[in-house]
Amino acid sequence: MDRNQAWEILCEFTKSDNLRKHALAVEACLVAYARQFGEDEEKWSVTALLHDFDWEIHPQAPDHPLKGEPILAERGVSEEIRRAILSHATYTGVPRQSLLEKALFACDELAGFLTAVAYVKPGRSIHEVEVDSVKRKLKDKAFARSVNREDIRNGAAELGVPLEEHIRFCIDAMRARAAELGLDGARCGRL
Repeated sequence: MDRNQAWEILCEFTKSDNLRKHALAVEACLVAYARQFGEDEEKWSVTALLHDFDWEIHPQAPDHPLKGEPILAERGVSEEIRRAILSHATYTGVPRQSLLEKALFACDELAGFLTAVAYVKPGRSIHEVEVDSVKRKLKDKAFARSVNREDIRNGAAELGVPLEEHIRFCIDAMRARAAELGLDGARCGRL
């Protein structure tokens, strides 16, 4: 399974532009970590792109990702990637053991949260997002209510990276792909 095949599967099952951009944001973070850790960037990319591929057809826990896993198996996605996808949802009971599994869990909720923080900036740009503002927003329970703050904290801890450093790393990874993520400000018609 390569990145192009993963993208095709994602697009087949995911029609929402926002959900596709979420997959790309998680991919940006995961690939940056793969590079830092000397891991297989293509495998980590595929994992990120497919982690929520079934969200639109299985929007309820535990259906997502449990009912999506057999679809990926039929499509030839490796057991290692499928296991990582299963482990990113704590309710599946699949413990996170590998570095890939821990990184996916650590980046998933944070990438969504960083996107939400960027959207409330004047220019709607990830380039305006700073670690301190993210930390303040994490304390604001009314902001991006659906994002599980505990998962963000636990994800960084499981990955063995201090939370502040993890936030900074993911901001930088998303900045590198800001235009593709729709977070460069210019695409929103504002700067």
